[in-house]
Amino acid sequence: MGIGSPPANWAALMAELMVSHYPRSLAFWTGPLGFSVAFDRPEQKFACMTRPEGAQVMIYEQDGDWQTGPLDAPYGRGAIIQVYVADVQKVADAVTAAGHPFYVPLREKWRDWGDRLGGQREFLVQDPDGFLVMVVQRLGERPLP
Repeated sequence: MGIGSPPANWAALMAELMVSHYPRSLAFWTGPLGFSVAFDRPEQKFACMTRPEGAQVMIYEQDGDWQTGPLDAPYGRGAIIQVYVADVQKVADAVTAAGHPFYVPLREKWRDWGDRLGGQREFLVQDPDGFLVMVVQRLGERPLP
């Protein structure tokens, strides 16, 4: 029997990640990345997790269902999961303390949004199965140079 209940407001798009080892992945997402379990189904090795800012993600241990091909490490090649947070430094410090290496260290990045620039502080880290996660704090906007 699971614990918790689904989020009051489901995200319009949510990643559901097949993982190779449920306890290890759950510890990563609920540890340094700061997610909380909204609800889970332990017998299915499944959890739906949320962050206070509204990010949501689901994980479940691969069992052959919905698997469209072989899963070779690193998983998620070509996909980047973005998580917007209120304090990216706090999450980066937790990732460092947990001993996870950064794929891209914490940086400030301003990108062309067409008619203006959008800024953010961000870092990228891989979860235990190799899914690439970009953790982001928005800095605002400024005019094009």
